[in-house]
Amino acid sequence: MKIRKAVFPAAGLGTRFLPATKAQPKEMLTLVDKPIIQYVVEEAVQAGLDNIILVTGRGKNAIEDHFDVSYELEAILTARNKLDLLQQVRQISDMIHVAYVRQKEALGLGHAVLMAETLVGEEPFAVFLGDDIIDAAVPCMKQMLDVYNTTGGSILAVMEVEREAVSRYGIIEIRKDAANGGRVFRIRDMIEKPSPEDAPSRLAVIGRYILSPAIFRALEETRPGAGGEIQLTDGIRHLLETERVYAFRFEGKRFDAGDKLEFLKATVEFALKRGDLGPALREYLRTLPCLNEKTSKS
Repeated sequence: MKIRKAVFPAAGLGTRFLPATKAQPKEMLTLVDKPIIQYVVEEAVQAGLDNIILVTGRGKNAIEDHFDVSYELEAILTARNKLDLLQQVRQISDMIHVAYVRQKEALGLGHAVLMAETLVGEEPFAVFLGDDIIDAAVPCMKQMLDVYNTTGGSILAVMEVEREAVSRYGIIEIRKDAANGGRVFRIRDMIEKPSPEDAPSRLAVIGRYILSPAIFRALEETRPGAGGEIQLTDGIRHLLETERVYAFRFEGKRFDAGDKLEFLKATVEFALKRGDLGPALREYLRTLPCLNEKTSKS
């Protein structure tokens, strides 16, 4: 079946960015001049998915407002003849059909996905995690959809990480050799945050998924873990018992926007690629004493 719907879990508390996230959703933190969730939604649209399901929680009204029509703002921009800004504002509300479902308690990523079951129905769907910003010539989800059209099974985006970093990710165990130019693997098992000694590979799952509707039954049968949370990884392991699940090593650069340093790196790199900001920012960076000192010493 064709993938039509995309689920965006956005009910997390964003504690890693406190105090900035005390009164605003972490998904609305600005990367250059757009909230991080807009980058991820734009990736979905570029992949042909404009039927968006946002799983939100308490204090997330700003997300809904961002993708809604702002009549007052549009009227002011029209009156002031700021038509370029008016077009940018209208593009945000026009680009997607969005539905919202509330996750009343933060009971894990698997539980958040389960909240979307009624809106998804009995069809395969995509899942995007807003913390993962992927800079790619071809949008990551578009790459995954191309693979899905060949395999027809659930697909997890993966990337190779350093051995010392495997304990921060879900790591896959491969059932068979890679296909499609060494980028598609059939998954045997998944281990959440293993030690380097116990990791079956260095292929880490990141925040892009294509899942069959059977994941909902698998999540319903998944026992809550620590803190009463239902983890998506555990649900996918249940799914492996009845269906084939594939891993896809995508092409592109991933930034963890939920990490402060990675967020800063993404901000700098995205700004440098902008025609209106890149040249001036690059020149400014050359003037920083700390960078010049390091360059002269090397």
